Amino acid sequence: MKRIATFIIGGVVLFMGCSDRNVLEIAEQGSFAVGGTVLTNSLGRQYHGDHAYVFYQKPVNARKYPLVFAHGVEQFSKTWETTPDGREGFQNIFLRKGFSVYLVDQPRRGNAGRGTETVTITPTFDEEVWFNRFRVGIYPNYFDDVQFSRAPETLNQYFRQMTPTLGTVDFDVYSDAYAALFDKIGPAVFVTHSQGGPVGWQTLLKTKNIKGIVSYEPGGGIPFPKGQVPKEGKILTLSQKTEGIEVPMETFMEYTKIPIVVYYGDNLPETDERPEIYEWTRRLHLMRQWAEMLNKLDGDVTVVHLPEVGLHGNTHFPMSDLNNAEVAELLKEWLHEKKLD
Repeated sequence: MKRIATFIIGGVVLFMGCSDRNVLEIAEQGSFAVGGTVLTNSLGRQYHGDHAYVFYQKPVNARKYPLVFAHGVEQFSKTWETTPDGREGFQNIFLRKGFSVYLVDQPRRGNAGRGTETVTITPTFDEEVWFNRFRVGIYPNYFDDVQFSRAPETLNQYFRQMTPTLGTVDFDVYSDAYAALFDKIGPAVFVTHSQGGPVGWQTLLKTKNIKGIVSYEPGGGIPFPKGQVPKEGKILTLSQKTEGIEVPMETFMEYTKIPIVVYYGDNLPETDERPEIYEWTRRLHLMRQWAEMLNKLDGDVTVVHLPEVGLHGNTHFPMSDLNNAEVAELLKEWLHEKKLD
């Protein structure tokens, strides 16, 4: 049996088979669209759009709860597949650990690009900005201890997995589609990244099938009770939005009903000399306050700063960093501790 790796070259996705003694046995795999809406014009003609695209795999003897993976800003499901330097990503790592995996392209992104709005896509020459903001280094220099390959092809693959949003950023549209997915597949664990963080917080309110949330470096849309958003949550981000949002106490209590773990990586400065990087430091501080507030109400929220548990040099993408196997093992241990495996 062969395992399958994917990579992007020249704008084309290629598949490569390679022998492996550690055989990965897949019992079932497939894909489908979920959620979305149907528009009807004055002539009665229809247009289906704003759905999510889902690719799933179930290993032989799968564990009880599948993992649903949500990508972040400027990304699609490639986030969780083969890493930019060619190693196995969380997709295969967790399949080998016995978990079914659902990789999602949220509405208006990637394979779910059939949005319902008119858009114009213009190339934006901003890769140096993302190099800094994703904490690979200060362009063109890498951080000394960064868990990111310095091979030129790795950076090439890294930038080529970025993809535009084909329409307005709309967390209601995104969370509606994810909720429809959880309602379709049943109880599962939601694993989110970056912009997927606020998607996760909103989706939880729309379905009863999320058994736990794992969030890697979430940013934005953090729910606090009305009148209790901390100072850090009121500061405008680089995108001119506040991190914290106000919700009724009844809504806030929903986040006490399931276990939640949040992870942040390394190279987080304690000064705002580089605002695009310090923004992640502020988010770490804010999420710690969020966790403390929820835990006082009998919640079960853990915030992990990876350097404090011995993992150093992680970027904004711990799931694809050079030490992603160790990052995955941390998650596996948490899932076991919370009886989510």
